Formats: sequence, C-alpha cells, structure tokens
Amino acid sequence: MRTSGPTIAAAIVLALEAVALGVVCIIELLALGAGEASSTIGGIALIVLTLIAAGALGAFAWGTLRRASWARSGGVVFQVLGVALGLASLSLEPKVWLFTLGVGGTALIGLVLLITATRRDGESDPRLHRGGEPSARD
Repeated sequence: MRTSGPTIAAAIVLALEAVALGVVCIIELLALGAGEASSTIGGIALIVLTLIAAGALGAFAWGTLRRASWARSGGVVFQVLGVALGLASLSLEPKVWLFTLGVGGTALIGLVLLITATRRDGESDPRLHRGGEPSARD
C-alpha cells in the first residue's frame, strides 16, 4: 500500500522535532562544558534524557512511515506534551511567543497530522473491514 500524504507530513514533523531536540542536546552539552550548569550530574542527566527523547521521536518518525500504530500513538503522546508545554509557556512573563509557537504550534500541527494519518490508514486497512465491506463508521 502507498503511504498517504498526511502520514509523510506527520513523519517529517516528528523527524524535525527529533533534529530540534538534537540541537538542544548540543547546546546543553556546550553549556555543561563551559561550566554554566549548576550541577554536573544534573546536566549530564538532562543531556541523556534529551538524547533519549530525540531518539524516540526519530523512531516514531520512522515507524510512522512504516504505518506502525505504536509509532503513531507514541508520536501523539509527544505532541500532546508539546501542546501542553506551549500552553504552559503562556503563563510566563514576559511571554516568549517564539517558544510558544515553535513548540506548541509545531506540536499542534503534528497532532492533527498524526490523527489524520491514523484515520486514513484505518480506512485502507483490510483487517478493519468485515467481509470485504467498509465498516459502518460512515
């Protein structure tokens, strides 16, 4: 079966988020090396967790292209967390709109794309149809 447009777009968003977290990890590593971290152990832990999150997003992007439901569901969890983080950033003064739109906006777009991709993949999955007829979801 051919991969749908929303599936490809969702995988691209997930991959870009993985790259962005990789960049954040490099920035954290440079800050740790410059001695700007309040705790070396805490800085290392943050770098490791950021690398794990970046790797997970990369795996979710790959799995989404392969139409794996575990990848889409994991991607949805990350997107919901991104939307929550973007909304939470609105409580800060002064408001950092670039961060809010960069994290929350990207996550919202990714969430919509993942839901659309899931819906399209579900319609084309023959396992979800009874006797070759489309299911009664119309």
